Amino acid sequence: MPNRMIKTEQDCIDFLSGLKLLGTGGGGSMESGMELLKGALDEGLEIKWINAGDMADDAFSCTPYGSGSISEDVPKTNAQIEALGKKIGTPVKYGTRAIEAAVHELEDYCKVKIGALVPVELGPANTPAPMVTAARLGIPVIDGDYSGRAVPEDMQTTYFLKGVKTYPAAIVDWWGNVLILKEAATTEMGERIGKMISVASYGAVYIASILLNAADTRSMVVPGTLTLSLELGQAIHTAKKAGLDPVAAAVKRLSGWRFFEGEVIGKDWENKNGVMVGTTHIRGKGEFAGQSMDVYFLNENHVAFLDNKPYVFSPDLIILANPETCEGYTNTEIKTGDPVVVLGSKGYDVFRSEFALKYFGPRYWGFDVDYTPIEKVLD
Repeated sequence: MPNRMIKTEQDCIDFLSGLKLLGTGGGGSMESGMELLKGALDEGLEIKWINAGDMADDAFSCTPYGSGSISEDVPKTNAQIEALGKKIGTPVKYGTRAIEAAVHELEDYCKVKIGALVPVELGPANTPAPMVTAARLGIPVIDGDYSGRAVPEDMQTTYFLKGVKTYPAAIVDWWGNVLILKEAATTEMGERIGKMISVASYGAVYIASILLNAADTRSMVVPGTLTLSLELGQAIHTAKKAGLDPVAAAVKRLSGWRFFEGEVIGKDWENKNGVMVGTTHIRGKGEFAGQSMDVYFLNENHVAFLDNKPYVFSPDLIILANPETCEGYTNTEIKTGDPVVVLGSKGYDVFRSEFALKYFGPRYWGFDVDYTPIEKVLD
């Protein structure tokens, strides 16, 4: 497969549209992703990716990402960070470029040269961040990620399933504070530490971790997901331009299913330890009139109930989208009155193992029911 590249603003829109659907309700905002990608194009950077097989045999990869607190009004741009710095009397050293500094700090600590970056998950903000970072560092980003969708925790990743530690990790904030997490007692504790440090740093820190050699990178990455995201967005754009059904185009590209349609009649949610937990309630319309669907989410969508009975589950993808435009909804933005179509597609096979389902199946989310593969439910 040839290397792929984002060259135009329409490429950005298509790519982000695909990422938003594959984010399954999480993965950040389109606005943040567009700011990152458009800004990189304006800088003259090349936003492209390579197959994991084309990674240099002697290279190492790592995964840089942001970890944010639930603080209100978290700054998103350097201008906002500068303003916050003046308010709190702390000069800004890195601003939003702290993610690049984190990669360099991990290199320095581990005494290796990082030759490629890998996104941890798919999402309209969380995937572009390492891609732009790679472009600025002059190294490639791999066509893939470690989840094949967006996920709330490290336990829903291929590296967790294969016993890869999330440490050592370099943690850098806007102001220039640098920490090395040499070891963590557990994966869960390491994730919590990053979250707590982000609170101390007034909203966000940037972490570089998951240091892997080329062979391990190739064996662990969910392949081709950046290309899938772009092609999914392009299929939707092409369908709309031709006056065709964009939802049907998305379902075809995903080899998926369209399994409910209606209107959002409510959303119950709460904040639990920095994550958004709740349920979106949908009243059926058209062929689904008289039926209901409730979609439980923990940041991302994980269990769909049809008429109060468990129906479709993570690790398979449960996607809520606008039935006219096929633009995905995040769980932050979806609201009462929104028209919605519910789509599904298969998750990556490695997440269907008995061990993986302990952290990705319905019981992990608190529902005492067995996982049933989506194809057995909908075919």
